[in-house]
Amino acid sequence: MPLNHGNKFYCQLLIDPNRYKLAENLPSQDGKKVTAYLRELVYAGLALRSSEYESAKEADEAAWRESVKRRVEGRMRSRQEGSVLKGDA
Repeated sequence: MPLNHGNKFYCQLLIDPNRYKLAENLPSQDGKKVTAYLRELVYAGLALRSSEYESAKEADEAAWRESVKRRVEGRMRSRQEGSVLKGDA
């Protein structure tokens, strides 16, 4: 059962050792980690098999943009509150 990890899901994937070695060697040529490479393979497989993939991808990208926006706004608010406190001192 996947676990929530922020806006993503964390799940384990068991792969046979010899096929894992294949995946381990391929991404190193591109400078990617194995997990990033396997994630791309999963997404590519979903894109081939699901007509809903593009709308799911767009929703995920919108959620990511909103998350970044909230993070930036929070940092700006913290800086503003920090400068107000320094001005009072």
